[in-house]
Amino acid sequence: MIDALRTPEDRFASLPGFPWSPRYIDDLPGYEGLRCAVIDEGGDPGAAASQATFLCLHGEPTWSYLYRRMIPVFLATGARVVAPDLFGFGRSDKPVDDAVYGFHFHRRMLLALVERLDLRNITLVVQDWGGLIGLTLPVDEGFRSRLDRLIAMNTTLAVGTPPSEGFLAWRAYAKANPDLAVGALIGRGCPHLTEAEIAAYDAPFPDIRHKAGVRAFPERVMTDPGMEGIAESLAAKDFWAKAFSGQSFMAIGGADMVLGPPVMEELRRSLPGCPEPMLIPEAGHFVQEWGGPVAEAALASFGGR
Repeated sequence: MIDALRTPEDRFASLPGFPWSPRYIDDLPGYEGLRCAVIDEGGDPGAAASQATFLCLHGEPTWSYLYRRMIPVFLATGARVVAPDLFGFGRSDKPVDDAVYGFHFHRRMLLALVERLDLRNITLVVQDWGGLIGLTLPVDEGFRSRLDRLIAMNTTLAVGTPPSEGFLAWRAYAKANPDLAVGALIGRGCPHLTEAEIAAYDAPFPDIRHKAGVRAFPERVMTDPGMEGIAESLAAKDFWAKAFSGQSFMAIGGADMVLGPPVMEELRRSLPGCPEPMLIPEAGHFVQEWGGPVAEAALASFGGR
């Protein structure tokens, strides 16, 4: 049994622009005793085999709230939208031991969730760690058969190559601040956010005990050979370059000093057929905060669906 904390529900009582209630799942195989929170909206249960599903994966140190500007655009197409909170984030349970937060711990959880919800015709929507993990999901044959399209934002496949100075600075900052002020961090990169929106990013973390995932993720980025997840990332790079035949779309927050244009252009080289990226010069790392126009542009690129 994994020792975990559960953020009190009243911390989420006032979430501007986020009217959706979570679906709680506590029976994922291999995660007994842990409760996962998932936004699961839209779609037609009678048309599950043919309807589009947008699977929106957040990163560090955010949660599904980050997708609130994109979810309505996707829902307006009649699609199903699924946005889980990774363990350690959002409304999902938060293991207290930093060592729990390995690459495979999260990757297996996402694969189990996709099976549990029987998601099909998936448009994979990823950013930050949502991409570091999510882009490797098609290495699994079961997920590959469910995948349709890709929307990638400020992310990468980490394969053990030396990190940039920008990332090393972020890793050092996160290590020096174990009680990271999450809302303030996001607010600095998104100056248009209101105080209430910034507070929503702090909501999952009442105190330092709830921030094991926030502390762990910067240390887990695969920057050295032999780290957990490199084999899957290398296999994923090969899949996207040689085996993926679906549509893809890329949006880039130009002000991101870690996963900005140079990193995204490298990822694009692994996506044959990916059109010219949508560049938002003023957007930083958390590009979903400019997500309404991004979602609209992605749908237009996909032919309106």
